[in-house]
Amino acid sequence: MSSCGGRSRSARCRYCSSSITVAPDACAVQCSQCNGVTRIRRSSSLVIRPPQRPVGFPCHRGNKRAVLIGITYAGMRRGCGQLNGPLNDVKCMRQLLCQRFGFPNECILVLTDDQKDPCRLPTKDNIRMAMHWLVQGCSSGDSLVFHFSGMGAQVCDENGDELDGFDEAICPMDSFQKGPILDDEINDAIVRPLVPGVKLHAIVDACHSAGVLDLSFLCRVCSTGNWQWEDHRPRNGQCKGTSGGQAMLISGFSGGKTQFSVAADSYASVGAMTHSFVKAVQCETHGVTYGRVLTMRNIMVNGGNTCNMPGPCGGAPISKIANFSGVQEPQLSSSEMFDIHRRAFAL
Repeated sequence: MSSCGGRSRSARCRYCSSSITVAPDACAVQCSQCNGVTRIRRSSSLVIRPPQRPVGFPCHRGNKRAVLIGITYAGMRRGCGQLNGPLNDVKCMRQLLCQRFGFPNECILVLTDDQKDPCRLPTKDNIRMAMHWLVQGCSSGDSLVFHFSGMGAQVCDENGDELDGFDEAICPMDSFQKGPILDDEINDAIVRPLVPGVKLHAIVDACHSAGVLDLSFLCRVCSTGNWQWEDHRPRNGQCKGTSGGQAMLISGFSGGKTQFSVAADSYASVGAMTHSFVKAVQCETHGVTYGRVLTMRNIMVNGGNTCNMPGPCGGAPISKIANFSGVQEPQLSSSEMFDIHRRAFAL
């Protein structure tokens, strides 16, 4: 999904009118002045090629594979501090996958912006290649996990496939240079390739993340306090489904307001969304269902400002929750509807 070449050009931010340099293959670009995202019209002659796996990516193809991405954006956002939590979110997720669900350590690909290996940095190109690595050659019985902890964004919809008129996106570490990755591309990359018998779970801790996989059905708390499915299939009739497998996204509703927590140096932070998910799963010793996992809503509402979790991998104790995504309510999206109180949850 990288371009075949071309020259960078300039565009104007639709929010603050700043001049932005646009990468050749970008369909949207993020402004470093105001963080707003502007859609870019691309030439119809642009050729898109599937990415090749870098040398630094795992060669193991077990039936349990995961991509874990954490981005702090340290030193990359003008006038804004770095995010507290994403690096520890990745460590907590890796620990959960390995210890609770038996994921082989060598089948987990981690991209974080504190790594020295350029192949393991969460750039736009590397994230695209990681998504391709995750689903490539998937077959019945595979369990795949995609976790992203960082910034999200919205941009006006162009093709009429969004009920709210906006595409959602995740922001790589070079989003201000190459633009975010839109939900249309994420759907094409890790949802459409899922064949029968394959399950994908995505956990996204970012603002504007509820529709970031463009899944057809959304389950959230209705006015009566019960969980209820809503039909979010595109009005234009566009197919956004899998090739027979199932995709599920655990994300959160947020107003897009970023909040930072400041912790002492001897303590570490985790993101509110990731923390609530991990804690909800860990609290269930057996017979956990999707409905029980969604009790993470109670953790979000009543968890307070501390979490008192042991630090992953022998790190500093985690005592602060950084609600950098502004998450207010967890939501479950899926490529198909099901009874969340009866279906067992397993990764």
